[in-house]
Amino acid sequence: MYIKLEQYKIFNEAATTLSFSTAARNLFISQSAVSQTISSIEKELQIQLFVRNSKGVTLTKEGKLLHQQIDQALALITGVENQLSNYHELKEGELIIGAGDTFSEYFLTAHIVKFKQLYPGVKIKVINRTSLETRELLKSDQIDIGFLNLPIKDDSLVIKECFQVHDIFVSKNLDDHIYSFAELANQPLILLEKSSNTRNRIDNYFAEKGLLLKPTIELGAHNLLLDFARAGLGISCVIKEFSQDLLNQGIVHEIKTIQPLPKRSIGYAYPKRRSRSIATNKFIELIAKNND
Repeated sequence: MYIKLEQYKIFNEAATTLSFSTAARNLFISQSAVSQTISSIEKELQIQLFVRNSKGVTLTKEGKLLHQQIDQALALITGVENQLSNYHELKEGELIIGAGDTFSEYFLTAHIVKFKQLYPGVKIKVINRTSLETRELLKSDQIDIGFLNLPIKDDSLVIKECFQVHDIFVSKNLDDHIYSFAELANQPLILLEKSSNTRNRIDNYFAEKGLLLKPTIELGAHNLLLDFARAGLGISCVIKEFSQDLLNQGIVHEIKTIQPLPKRSIGYAYPKRRSRSIATNKFIELIAKNND
C-alpha cells in the first residue's frame, strides 16, 4: 500500500467540503486532479470512499472513518510543522545551561538578559553545578551547553575557550607590602572549598612551591569570599574580573605578590555526538559577539 501524504490532503479537503470542485478550488488544482486522486486512493485501499450523485458526493461509512482519522493525523502534522517553524525562528523552544554559581552571577546573567530580549519565547533553565558536575550533565544529555573552568579534556565534548580570568588575593586594608607565596601561606586565608576547581588549582600551585595552604575559613561561593574580606576576616583569593567593582571603589584592595598567579580560562562545551539546537547556536553566537 503506497498512498502519499499529498493524496490524503486532497481526500481530506474533499471529505470536509463534500465537493470535488470546492476542494479543487481551495487547493488550487483541477477538479479532474481531485477526482483522479480519490479514485487512486479507493483503488489502493480497495474500498469506496464517496457516493457520487448529481448533487455532489457523500461519504460512505468507510469514507467517514478514514476522514476522521486522516483529519486528526493532518492536524497533528500541521501542529508539529508549525512548532518546528517556531523553533527555527526561535519564537519558542528551550535552552538548558549548566554553570557554576560565580559564573552565572558575574557573566551569564547579562548574556541571558540579552538573549531573552532577542528571543523572548525561548524558555531558559540554568542548572548550577561545579565544572566536573556540569561535564557529567553534558555527557548525560541533561543540558545543552555548559560553562567550565579549563583545562578539562573529554573526547565526547567540544570544548572552546570563552575568556581568561586572573586569580588575586584581596583584603580590607590597603597594604603596600609585596608578599612572597611563603608569606601568603602563613596569612589568615579565606578560600573556596576543596570541591571547586579553582581551589584545587590554587592548592596545586602552592604545592609545586612546597607550600601547604591551611585556610582559616572555607566558603562555597565567590561573593562570600568578597564579603568576608571586606569584613576584615582575612585575605581572600578571588577572581579579579568578577571583583572589579569593589576594587575600583576601594572597598577591597589587591594584595601584591612577587609574581602573579597563572591566568586560567573559562570555556563552554557541548556534546560532540549530538546536534546543537538552534537556541544553543544562537546563544553561542551571542557570547562570541559580546566577547570580540
